[in-house]
Amino acid sequence: MEIHVVKSGDTLSALAGRCGVSVERLRELNQLLDPAALSVGQALLIPREDLGCRVRSGDTLRTIARRYGLPLSCLIASNPQIRDPNRIYAGQRLRIPLSGCAQEEILVNAYISDASTAALETQLPYLSLLSPFSWRADAEGGINWDVRAEAEQAEAYGAARLLTVTNLLPGGGFSGAVAHAIFRDEAVQDRLFENLERELAAGEYYGLNLDFEYVFPYDREACGSFLRRLSERLHALGYLLVTALPPKTSDAQQGFLNNAHDYAVHGAAADCVVLMTCERGYPYGPPMAAAPLDKVRQVLDYAVSVMPAGKILLGVPNCGCDWTLPLRQGSKARLLTNPEAVRLAAQARAAIEYDARAQAPFFRYRDSEGRRHEVWFEDARSLRAKLGLVSEYRLGGISIRNLNTPFTWGFRLLESMYGTVKLV
Repeated sequence: MEIHVVKSGDTLSALAGRCGVSVERLRELNQLLDPAALSVGQALLIPREDLGCRVRSGDTLRTIARRYGLPLSCLIASNPQIRDPNRIYAGQRLRIPLSGCAQEEILVNAYISDASTAALETQLPYLSLLSPFSWRADAEGGINWDVRAEAEQAEAYGAARLLTVTNLLPGGGFSGAVAHAIFRDEAVQDRLFENLERELAAGEYYGLNLDFEYVFPYDREACGSFLRRLSERLHALGYLLVTALPPKTSDAQQGFLNNAHDYAVHGAAADCVVLMTCERGYPYGPPMAAAPLDKVRQVLDYAVSVMPAGKILLGVPNCGCDWTLPLRQGSKARLLTNPEAVRLAAQARAAIEYDARAQAPFFRYRDSEGRRHEVWFEDARSLRAKLGLVSEYRLGGISIRNLNTPFTWGFRLLESMYGTVKLV
């Protein structure tokens, strides 16, 4: 896939004609809600077989591979004329494979809480794991089903379902008190394990996805002991254990969300660890990218120092936020799908900008009442930058935070860079 950034005067029909594809193909590939309205700065995926580029001063094969979102091995294999991969020169012409390259395979997990069967079926072929959200654990070791998308059809498409269990309260919100009650009492843990094992067997799940959040800092050691016991029980029965972790840049990092989670313990106990790196630009915070690449790198630098890189699934967001400015106490940004964000930019006649450090698109506009807004979302450029980290850090794969809305463009870009591991 090639990424084209819309310039003033571009139209979809003109782009389609230059690229030799149909307008409908471009519309479908990019999930365009209004094909007639493009925004300056908008990123479009263009299907291409391959591309040529010339080496710039200071380039290495690694930096070029990262620029185009390719595994280094793929770039080297596509340019057999290069005898020494460590020696390239400015002006040298390289082939950039955009399809047909032997791709490394990665694990792809996705969380989902509500989606139509038809929409989900088009996306299941791209998934290794599907984590319906969620079962709720209580302080007595019971579990309660609280999800609207069971997705029994997942296995027909080779996607293994995980039983996702959280410490959410019935009315919403993660409860440190529920986690504390479980961590501090082995009898409660035993009841929880028995309930989980019964549902795992009855629902024909492939394993468990544990997402306990807002854990009290003083429960750190007890949390680690619980994870070891859970790991032993599940692995003895042949089940996979996946755990979700908030972002940290060091073991000493302060913060209510972080202290109780020991990355090294999770890395040892779990088969896969989801790094929830999509937590920066959230609805109740200030306007910013959900997963700024520079911040994501800091989390990964620490994570790979204390756990096997191959166990890490990098969190990838599938939504945007629209903040009304100035921010007011208790105000909340409006959630948008990525295609909705692009359509909003076109309607507001706002040029889409791209933050080089965060590697994320954004734009500003005024609404009909004159209020200022700032919108951050994800596009092909920001996703390609994140997917490039998988190869760079040799991670196990990715985890999509929310698959309730279609991720067509994202999956098409993904399949141009990686294959998907199938477990069933």
